[in-house]
Amino acid sequence: MVSVKKICIAFSSMACIVGSSSCNNGANNGKNVDSSKTTVAAAKPKPGDPIKYDSSKRYIFLTWDDSPQPPGTLNCKNVFQAEGIKATFFSVGFNQVGPLKKRLIDSIRSAYPQFLLANHSFSHGFNDKYGTFYSPKMTDSALNDFLKNEQLLNIPVKIIRLPGNNTWASKGQIDGQKANTTLVKKLDSLGYKIIGWDLEWGQQGKKKEPRESATEMVKRINQKFDEGTTTQQNAIVILSHDRLFEKKQFADSLSRFIQLLKADKRNVFETIDHYPMVQK
Repeated sequence: MVSVKKICIAFSSMACIVGSSSCNNGANNGKNVDSSKTTVAAAKPKPGDPIKYDSSKRYIFLTWDDSPQPPGTLNCKNVFQAEGIKATFFSVGFNQVGPLKKRLIDSIRSAYPQFLLANHSFSHGFNDKYGTFYSPKMTDSALNDFLKNEQLLNIPVKIIRLPGNNTWASKGQIDGQKANTTLVKKLDSLGYKIIGWDLEWGQQGKKKEPRESATEMVKRINQKFDEGTTTQQNAIVILSHDRLFEKKQFADSLSRFIQLLKADKRNVFETIDHYPMVQK
């Protein structure tokens, strides 16, 4: 006859094997196990998960438009990774032609929380025909253009930047360049957040290069913060375009820009899903 004591020891040992290797009983040969050394892998944050703001910080949202545009997109991505900062890529579906560009978009999407993939329409406003794109009679077609892009690129958030249009919209609060268009109202009613910009690092005429130097851009950012003229307090949205940083000298300028901003310990880089208007 098997004793009750032996049955209990056997059951206890089996439970430890099934439940945890850190059980402290005879199966551990009398050795104590430090449970404080047991680590649990933290869940990877998902796009749209809220963050807690620090009112003593200045939040900088780098938003780069029109990807995929290699080598510019790849250069920007490499600079952001080397500097360890977060950025958002507003992407265009009809630019994703061929396996290289598809891999580039996939790499941005999978790199969250460092990078966020967001929606800049499939056709870039019917190939820059903005008068047609925003006309009331084309509302359904323009809406479908965004929905097509969302599905094609597998965009994880309902965040949009309108092509050629500095408009903001969230939960019925609409402001900006063409705030009263039926397209904007329709997107807002469907729960999309429309993101404009506070400051643009623009293009030098028709040349694919940045108009301002890194130092000048940092000066303009500090001025916006000091004057309190950003759309949201303690937050600034910077717009630029991947193609401006194709050449090494301009990729180096982007690195310098980020290094200058990082030197100010008040500055925090975030993806646009953490912009105050989006989190509300």
